[in-house]
Amino acid sequence: MADRMTVDPDAIPQPDPDAPACPTGNRTRGPEIVPLDPAAEAARRAALPEIARRALEEADARKREVLDLPPELGGRDGPEPVRYGDWENKGIAIDF
Repeated sequence: MADRMTVDPDAIPQPDPDAPACPTGNRTRGPEIVPLDPAAEAARRAALPEIARRALEEADARKREVLDLPPELGGRDGPEPVRYGDWENKGIAIDF
């Protein structure tokens, strides 16, 4: 039978005494994202390949486009479940 492995208790890392009990509770947000000024954004886009520029232009056009959809009859109230991933109604999972 193989010998049991011994572990030096002093070699085991210990938590910082000032650390919170739940490390997820004190997370800080990442760096704040600040939009570029129009000249810097134009320079950034000019350095991109043509296909990337075209994709960004199409995305910008879709953002500006106003959807004129008819109202939904008999639909759910509240946020759109497809967009927000809310696939339950009164605690019951729904499928369509």
